Order: sequence, then C-alpha cells, then structure tokens
Amino acid sequence: MKFADIGHQLRAYRMESGMRAEEIAARLGVSRAALYRYEKGEVIKLETIRRLAELLKVSPLSLLGIGIEYFARPAAFQERLRGLEEQTDQVLQVGGAYSYPLTGDAFDGALAEAWAQSLPAGPERAVQLAGAEQALATLAARKRLHAQRRPNRILVLSEGQVLRFLAEGVAGGLDVPEGTRARCREAARQEVEGLARLMESVPIGTQVGLIAGPQPPAPFTVLRGRERAHVMTAPFAADVPPGQVAGVAGITAAEEAVSVHQRVAESLWRDALKGEAAAQRMRELVERHAA
Repeated sequence: MKFADIGHQLRAYRMESGMRAEEIAARLGVSRAALYRYEKGEVIKLETIRRLAELLKVSPLSLLGIGIEYFARPAAFQERLRGLEEQTDQVLQVGGAYSYPLTGDAFDGALAEAWAQSLPAGPERAVQLAGAEQALATLAARKRLHAQRRPNRILVLSEGQVLRFLAEGVAGGLDVPEGTRARCREAARQEVEGLARLMESVPIGTQVGLIAGPQPPAPFTVLRGRERAHVMTAPFAADVPPGQVAGVAGITAAEEAVSVHQRVAESLWRDALKGEAAAQRMRELVERHAA
C-alpha cells in the first residue's frame, strides 16, 4: 500500500463523512494543513490511521484499501474514482448508457445547468451550489486524466439504460424547467450518436458493445492498473447530484471479486452487439425517441 493511495482514500472518506476538514483536524489534534498533506500522500503513522478511521466511522482496513469500501455520497465516490483512475491502465465497464470520460461538452453543459436549476431557493442554496461546482471540478479532473493516460476502455452498454438515457436526458429524474430538460435530452442524443460512431470506427484503445438481450441486474466496472485491480459495484453515474443519497456503491481490490466480475464481463462482451450492428441498433433507439 502506497501512502498516496491512503491519501486518496482518506480524502474520499472525509467527503463521505460530511465533516469539514477543520473539524477532523481539530479532533485529530493536527492542523488542517497537516490533514491535507496526509491526503496528498505524506507519510502517516498507523496510530493516526486508526484514529482517523474511528473519526470517519470506517475500519482501518478500509482506509488502507483492504476489504470493501462503501460510499453513499456520490461526490465522495467520484473523488475516490478519480484517485483510482490515476493508476488505471484498463477500464472494463458493464452496464450504463455512457462512459463519462468519453462524453462531450454538451453533456457537461447540460449537467451543470440541471444541477443548478434543481437546487431549491433558500439559505442553503449557496452551499449546495459550491458543492455542485466542486463535484463538476472532480468530473473535469477525471476527463483530464483520461486525456493524459489514455487507458484502454471496453464498454458493454445496456440497451435498457440507453433507452432511459434518451427518454430522460442527462441528470434524469431531477425537477428542472422544461427548457433545461429538453437540453438534457439533446445532450443525451448527442452522446448516443457519438457512441454509435465509436462502435463503427473502433478507435485505438476504445471498444464499445451493446447488450440487446437480457440486461445485467446491476452495473459494475473493473479498473486494472500495473500493480492492482479494483472492481466497483453499483457505481454512481456521473450525473447523479453530489448531495443525493441514491444507494450504496462498493469498491474492492479482493482478487476473488475482481476475478468473477472480469469473467462475467468477458462473457457479456462476447455476446454483445458490436461494430456496424451495434451502431445501427443505437441509431434505431435514437430514431424511436425522435419520432
């Protein structure tokens, strides 16, 4: 375990706890600057890890990246994912309607507008807006990482999720003005058409397939680096609002978990539509919603 990895996990769990950095530092008896240094990968004592785990209400093993990490806050999950992607060389995604690092500017614009429009008026709006801006910055960092590292990506998308994405648009389910919802649907249409083009062209390092038959019960993603692999179960989609509690995402590096998910993903990939057949099916879905 590298101290940088512990730092990534510490930051994600701090966000998951909902506690401010100042509060954790005060309870720990260190300065806020010291806490931030721990998050950046500075050497940290085992006793300090134990006390941090107690404050954050997680096990010391989870903070060390051993066992299963659980996240109920989408913003914390996205931050942890960003940290993992710094070491990732291969991404194998099963389920979902898109892969965020491959999305375009229209997706980001629609997402920012939908999040802002969905926030209620009142004294907490400024705080919630700041949280949304921080979450958008984390997503932008993930996109920059993809551009720098160019990991191999194999996507096995779910037809059911693509249909829902086209029907609801980016940030589906949020209560936003109809004009915003229309822009969210248009952004979704652009993303699906872009994925269809990727299916046809098969650029180096990216392969996209479509599950058109029985759909997987829950999405998952396997992330492989040179030294370690992780599997994310029930991951939060990038367009889930940062403050919304919408479920529980899990991350583990357990070899058994990674192995079985890898095996299932490879089986689904073999049976998925690919190339021209997949692209044609994606365009049929777009036309169905445009009619």
